[in-house]
Amino acid sequence: MTGETASATNASAKPEMTSGVTSEPELQVTWTDPVTGRRGYVVIHSLVRGLASGGLRLRAGCTLEEVRGLARGMALKETLVYDPADRYIPLGGAKGGVDVDPRDPAAHDVLRRFLTAVLPIIREQWNAGEDFGVRQDTLDEIVGELGLPSTIEAVFARLDDPAEARERLRQAFSVMVDGVPLPELVGGCGVAEAGIAMAERLGIDSKGATAVVQGFGSIGGAAARYLQRAGVRVVAVADRDGLIVSDDGLDVDAMLAGRDHHGVIDRSGLRPGDRLSDGSGWLDVSADLLVPAAMSYVITADDAARIRARVVVEGANLPTLPDAEAVLFARDVPVVPDFLANVMTNAWWWWVVFGDIEPTAEASFAKIASTSRRLVGAVAQDSASRGVSLRESALALAARNAAEIQVRFP
Repeated sequence: MTGETASATNASAKPEMTSGVTSEPELQVTWTDPVTGRRGYVVIHSLVRGLASGGLRLRAGCTLEEVRGLARGMALKETLVYDPADRYIPLGGAKGGVDVDPRDPAAHDVLRRFLTAVLPIIREQWNAGEDFGVRQDTLDEIVGELGLPSTIEAVFARLDDPAEARERLRQAFSVMVDGVPLPELVGGCGVAEAGIAMAERLGIDSKGATAVVQGFGSIGGAAARYLQRAGVRVVAVADRDGLIVSDDGLDVDAMLAGRDHHGVIDRSGLRPGDRLSDGSGWLDVSADLLVPAAMSYVITADDAARIRARVVVEGANLPTLPDAEAVLFARDVPVVPDFLANVMTNAWWWWVVFGDIEPTAEASFAKIASTSRRLVGAVAQDSASRGVSLRESALALAARNAAEIQVRFP
């Protein structure tokens, strides 16, 4: 690498297996920005046919440990969503992160230097995409300047007809739904579908159910949109500036129209009856569904005692700490784990690229709905029959799928 300090560690011995996914990464890189001293990380947790998939985030305070956990989560998402009937062949799991606030004026230059440094990994193994604090168009612009047509060139190189796959993806990214690009909706739609499927299994009718959403970016905003369209009243939304509450249900569409690129809602467009309060109160609002869709590690054991929802649906990556989930399990409050609830952004990319769906909104939402219901149904049934958490059942399903993938692609 040129112009930076970097260290890389490769796993030399075969690591211990945990629920079908290796417990140690195959590759991890720590990069130091030569200008600001900020750190960036790439972790490839696992490879399938030499490939891995996962997003890149910008977050002040981002750590190697965080990126390692997210990379393992990506490996779980890839294995969990596996369907032998699909053309899509699951990839391994990877993640990238840079310790910088995306609102920092220096963030774009830091990101460009980071991508320059890790470009060989993107070219050969890591199929990267947008994540917290990063937009896909920004990534595409930077890697284009560096000589790569996209951030998923490693996959295209393995396809029989990469030109056709590129055209499908181009068409899919050009689709607008009510003025919003389709790629910004698929992940949140999957979160909503997973939450509704779990609620229905508990006898909660989506029409008339209630929800609280923490975070109003692409995942949280789209989850709120599709929950509302299924008949769920979104009674509270928390963003960076605080909590907005309405017992009768918020006007989600108007709030989406009035948010900025950071997911912050314009308060001037709220209705007279909408109440404002401190953002920390989102856990205390009574609702059927609670959707943490912003940051990781936001629900602690102490927080779990405050939760008044009947189901937690993890829209963000790793929002619930293990001891908090144990408290919720003891209270009979199921937690739909992140690698099940928010898997659809990743899966949607590959369904389009591999040709499992047409590049249309109708085909996308139909595949998301059917896959979400299939996965939630299988996991919930196993959870109930064995008396274990949804996470434990989802891990078991991922392990079974990982074994099958290993047989097909040794």
